[in-house]
Amino acid sequence: MRKPFVRRAVACVASMMCVAALAAAPARADNPIVQTIYTADPAPLVHNGRVYLYTGHDEDGSTYFTMREWRVWSSADMVNWTDHGSPMSLGTFSWASADAWAGHTIYRNGQFYWYVPVKNRSTGRMAIGVGVSSSPTGPFRDALGRPLVENGEIDPAAFIDDDGQAYLYWGNPNLWYVRLNPDMVSFSGSATRIPLTTAGFGTRSGNPSRPTLYEEAPWVFKRNGLYYNVFAAECCSEFIAYSTAPGPTGPWTYRGTVMPRQGGSFTNHAGIVDFAGGSYFFYHNGALPGGGGFTRSVAVEKFSYNANGTIPTINMTTAGAPQIGTLNPYVRQEAETIAWESGVETEPSTEGGMNVGWVNNGDYIKVKGVAFGNGARSFTARVASAASGGRIELRLGSASGAVVGTCTVSGTRGWQTWASVSCPVAGATGTHDLYLRFAGGSGYLFNLNWWQFNVTA
Repeated sequence: MRKPFVRRAVACVASMMCVAALAAAPARADNPIVQTIYTADPAPLVHNGRVYLYTGHDEDGSTYFTMREWRVWSSADMVNWTDHGSPMSLGTFSWASADAWAGHTIYRNGQFYWYVPVKNRSTGRMAIGVGVSSSPTGPFRDALGRPLVENGEIDPAAFIDDDGQAYLYWGNPNLWYVRLNPDMVSFSGSATRIPLTTAGFGTRSGNPSRPTLYEEAPWVFKRNGLYYNVFAAECCSEFIAYSTAPGPTGPWTYRGTVMPRQGGSFTNHAGIVDFAGGSYFFYHNGALPGGGGFTRSVAVEKFSYNANGTIPTINMTTAGAPQIGTLNPYVRQEAETIAWESGVETEPSTEGGMNVGWVNNGDYIKVKGVAFGNGARSFTARVASAASGGRIELRLGSASGAVVGTCTVSGTRGWQTWASVSCPVAGATGTHDLYLRFAGGSGYLFNLNWWQFNVTA
């Protein structure tokens, strides 16, 4: 079950960006890929050898699409995901009042542009704003101080064609696009509505006002000269379908289902990227404890296109994508780099980035595919505790696996008062899933900022 929404006053004084967590299921699965909070509407971006994943954040206990911020995660191996926190929120846009819904980030000219739908305070309608940053993890600022475009519709997605022309697509109940100018924050001409024909987007029955399957969440890309539009189809509940075209604005031909109705959420939202020689399909479901249509979680599957370029049917799994390579434990690893967790949460750290906190006895972090090689001799961690501390048990294979080291954490007189602790390690050779299991007395034990194994004692 989802843990009660509780906060340590001292930590929230240090930062107002504290986030909620949930107790995860046993670590037999790596989907959903984030377990510390509910996430939705994945928008993956490949940049400099990492996949950056931009998501929305469903608030705990939501009975509507209650979303106030966007989040960023990244991975080099598709299984261990680093939490970069929230670099953009409703507060970024002074003109926005609510509804930090599904956005999309794209890179151009040394800048990252994050297109998001929010409610315009002055009109009460949904509009699309643009955040901009020189870093994929932000912070992002409002590029315009006003909406880029506003017609009451949602779900923007950007695409840059091979000739350099950029497009922004969006829409529910219709499908729109504009041709973005090279500055990515203005456009030429006016918004154009793409005809929703049954030939282009499939046939919906029983709803004369919406004769096609298109619902929302377009995701447009190009592969081998063919343009793809992957979209959420026929609410409710939605499935993922797609169409193809010879050009970026059509004419579109409906191709069928990508992901059937599955997963405990009545919406779905897809993003597709190629990375490290593979193709990956991101989506959301309601798979975590307490999950559902308003408390969703992002997951990912690896897939291969058919020989003729069509997309195969992709089903949701708990296994997720296979790991690319291994993780190097002999360089500093952020504690918030997680394949799976039980019980912990994340928060901004006074030392920069995020840290793991709200650690109780028996909680753990799983890091997948750690390559110890010929063996580690010691372990170092950056910790803080306003309580009496506890222990970090270094286990291999499972949360109850062989213990190769135990580090004692003492109190540091503050949840953001950091100190380094070290302990000897024996028996950590080869490649294993690493479990950092936390032990101690009752109540919160300590925070963890980063860790590293060493080849010397």
